[in-house]
Amino acid sequence: MSFQIILGSASMARRRLLTEMGYEFIIMTADIDEKRIRMEKPEELVVALAEAKADAIISRLKSTGQLEEGAQERLLITADTVVVSEGKIREKPSSKEEARSFIKGYSGSQAAVVGSVLVTNLKTGKRRGGWERAEVYFHDIPEEVIDSLIEEAITLNVAGGLTLENPLILRFVEAVVGTSDAVMGLPKALTEKLIQEAL
Repeated sequence: MSFQIILGSASMARRRLLTEMGYEFIIMTADIDEKRIRMEKPEELVVALAEAKADAIISRLKSTGQLEEGAQERLLITADTVVVSEGKIREKPSSKEEARSFIKGYSGSQAAVVGSVLVTNLKTGKRRGGWERAEVYFHDIPEEVIDSLIEEAITLNVAGGLTLENPLILRFVEAVVGTSDAVMGLPKALTEKLIQEAL
């Protein structure tokens, strides 16, 4: 590979998806207060959050002297995902109670997952970004399954408490309109397109 990739995310699902795409990468996470960035439209919010994450990581690389000129091309990939349910934007739940409320809201209903990807070329400064939307339709989710999901606590680390790859929830998914990788936080086709455009 003629370039290096930094994945600006702690998400296990994003790591797995980028690995499936055949890329090797290092991980850096952005320490930002996501709640300070507010937008009315979910598409605008996820794009703004991906940009803020990229800016925070670039700032850290600059301050530690790791953004030197003339080095091999490096691409920074940042992303953000929210769930839209009952007309409201759902980010990571702040408590088990909120996670339970989110998941109950999906039962027998549907949710939209809106995710952004931003690729920044750290050598040239070129930035390419985009977003994708997928709809997830659910069968009724039994109370005991919701209890089990909440106990796993992973629901607190993901947008809308929604982990589509979890076998507990997967069997109650009626349909996904869009790609499952978009639901999991890194739409592969969009990411590949943006990587090529940023080079």
